[in-house]
Amino acid sequence: MTDIPRRAASRTAKLAALPLGFAGRAALGLGKRAVGIASDVISADIQQRTAEQLFSVLGQLKGGAMKFGQALSVFEAALPEEMAGPYRQALTKLQEAAPPMPVASLHKALAEQLGPDWRDRFAEFDDSPAAAASIGQVHRAQWKLPPARKNAKPKTIPVAVKVQYPGAGEALLSDLKQLSLLAGMFKIIQPGMDIKPLLAELRARITEELDYEMEAATQTAFATAFADDDEIYVPRVISSAPRVLVTEWVDGTPLAKVISEGTQEERDEAGRLMATLHFSAPARAGLLHADPHPGNFRILADGRLGVIDFGAVARLPGGHPEPIGRLVRLTLDGDADGVADGLRTEGFIKPDDEIDAEAVLKFLRPMIEPLAVDEFRFTRSWLRGEATRLTSPKSPAYQLSRKLNLPPNYLLIHRVTLGSIGVLCQLEAEAPYREIVEKWLPGFAPVA
Repeated sequence: MTDIPRRAASRTAKLAALPLGFAGRAALGLGKRAVGIASDVISADIQQRTAEQLFSVLGQLKGGAMKFGQALSVFEAALPEEMAGPYRQALTKLQEAAPPMPVASLHKALAEQLGPDWRDRFAEFDDSPAAAASIGQVHRAQWKLPPARKNAKPKTIPVAVKVQYPGAGEALLSDLKQLSLLAGMFKIIQPGMDIKPLLAELRARITEELDYEMEAATQTAFATAFADDDEIYVPRVISSAPRVLVTEWVDGTPLAKVISEGTQEERDEAGRLMATLHFSAPARAGLLHADPHPGNFRILADGRLGVIDFGAVARLPGGHPEPIGRLVRLTLDGDADGVADGLRTEGFIKPDDEIDAEAVLKFLRPMIEPLAVDEFRFTRSWLRGEATRLTSPKSPAYQLSRKLNLPPNYLLIHRVTLGSIGVLCQLEAEAPYREIVEKWLPGFAPVA
């Protein structure tokens, strides 16, 4: 990306044009109704055209639009294939075809953050970015290690150097503000999908993600917790500054490639490793990796799951909250009153609301089907079925969901869990998820 602030007007114009296109399509729908075309045909037609335009524009943007696109990408498995296809194409453009920062701007940023002698820290530095992120780009380099003894030839290690775009913070906030005005469009694509809380959460976390020194501390905590682990690999932090982060380089097969080209066995194992990371990290590191889109994961040659990008995390010093596991277990056991009482205590049911405990149990039970059996295969069709059940206005589940509350302290855990499930459905992965949850989720294991 060249100069983000200079392009703000162009990005805003593209985003602002989206509602106009939708208004035209809605008017066309009204015209078709007047001549007797079935409403379900109109709805599908408007849905698909809205999706194509929306995803096309997102594919041309960076900053907040890319961050939003990445956050939303984990839910694409719930979309009908004719809409998920254009979305995947747009996200690929976001991640792979972003214009790089000019070399002069790159060198200036490195000098400001690492000092004027920054080149002396590297044996090699590739000015061409190896990858683009929402707020920065990543370069491959060889980092010089301190010599073991005087006059010895310094050793080097391959590193990833993440450099933040100048003006990235302002661009993120500007894009997210504009995107919040378009939240209603997503209801056309997926009725019942509420985008505003996702955007509000992204805005609240911008400050953390812009601070690479904070990310370095988080990644170090993860790397320490998973040091020498047989299943999860977290690269060490080598050096950091507020806008530059240097970590060990991670080679491996991108998870997106496993999703699109992997064998069933490879996809099953990737799903098992993803679930292990999700449920074990709070217990082991006091942290939950909160950005579960496929671009942040690699399958290493030795079979481990490589995890990168720790800008977004949930801080859970006590591990996953015990009530989550306990309430899931009570739901599996069919204890309607216990579930309702627990949900009320945690704030999911407001104190004065009258609610049918059996209806709540019936509402929750299909969601935890993956934990009711020894092994479960997540599929796109299963997720689409749940999405339809929970978002169709005529569905009893939808009506009940409108009476339930999501307490703020559970918001991020809820979103990350849904995101992780979305990735498992993209993988169509089968694994012993109940065994993983029994091991790592407090309160879930049955009492001996």
